[in-house]
Amino acid sequence: MGVTAHVLAVDAGNSKTDVAVVAADGSVLATARGGGFRPPAVGVRQAVDKVADAVGRAFAEAGVRGVEHVSACLANADLPVEEAQLAAALHERGWGATVEVRNDTFAILRAGVEEPRGVAVVCGAGINCVGMRPDGRTARFPALGRISGDWGGGWGLAEEALWHGARAEDGRGGPTALARTLPAHFGLDSMYALIEALHLERVAEERRHELTPVLFATAAAGDPVARGIVDRLADEVVAMAVVALTRLGLLDEEAPVLLGGGVLAARHPQLDDRVRELLAERAPKAVPRVVTARPVLGAALLGLDHLGAPGRAHARVRAYYEKV
Repeated sequence: MGVTAHVLAVDAGNSKTDVAVVAADGSVLATARGGGFRPPAVGVRQAVDKVADAVGRAFAEAGVRGVEHVSACLANADLPVEEAQLAAALHERGWGATVEVRNDTFAILRAGVEEPRGVAVVCGAGINCVGMRPDGRTARFPALGRISGDWGGGWGLAEEALWHGARAEDGRGGPTALARTLPAHFGLDSMYALIEALHLERVAEERRHELTPVLFATAAAGDPVARGIVDRLADEVVAMAVVALTRLGLLDEEAPVLLGGGVLAARHPQLDDRVRELLAERAPKAVPRVVTARPVLGAALLGLDHLGAPGRAHARVRAYYEKV
């Protein structure tokens, strides 16, 4: 068993890692799932160890020791320098003759298009946007939070909702039902009680993401403040998409705009409708679509692009993931 004309596709997110060994003809030979990929929290070596466990199981199932190309789409690969660092770490493992690392948003984009052309906006815990053209040109943002000009994502929405709820209760801000609905989610009777519980960690910090659906439910019930937060997110999504389309010269031609991540894939009516309305105004030729395909599909397709595989190979791997 030696290096063969296969792709190792890796989609590594904060909560889980999916890998697939794919033949040059698009046949999926093996898949495996591993733990979350969090280099900032545990260091690059330990983060790659999490990937290595899943890769080892996939290689064993496929009966290979290595592949021609590793196509890895990784969370926390936000800057080119980080992509290069992670590519070097993966190359050291000897899994493939060549290695290409991209931010994981590229996987969602590639999974949603027939060719590597278009823009994707992902809104999960955070928010990010990338774009690409078949000639290799890309558009991207640092996506490092407020220091890089970002606003939104589930974490940001929860924080904004808490801010408005706190100010409504103590009188610094106008009234909003969020002052009731947010603490009620945790069985508490006031924003003060929720603030205390969060500060003293009686409610774990990671549970803040549970407040994002509460925000959307409060907005759906007609609360003006909650609706304003949702509208602001729509504006941020469209602003990123329009900038990426413009950078790639796609604003004046028909081009897909893929919407992914838990917040956008949930298709909350107000958010979904507002995003489409604003895109129609600012990028009339954009074609918005929600992507629900597994991101590892995008990593596999990017790998096949690298190999110069024919269209039938792309269709075969796509068909596999449409069935599972």
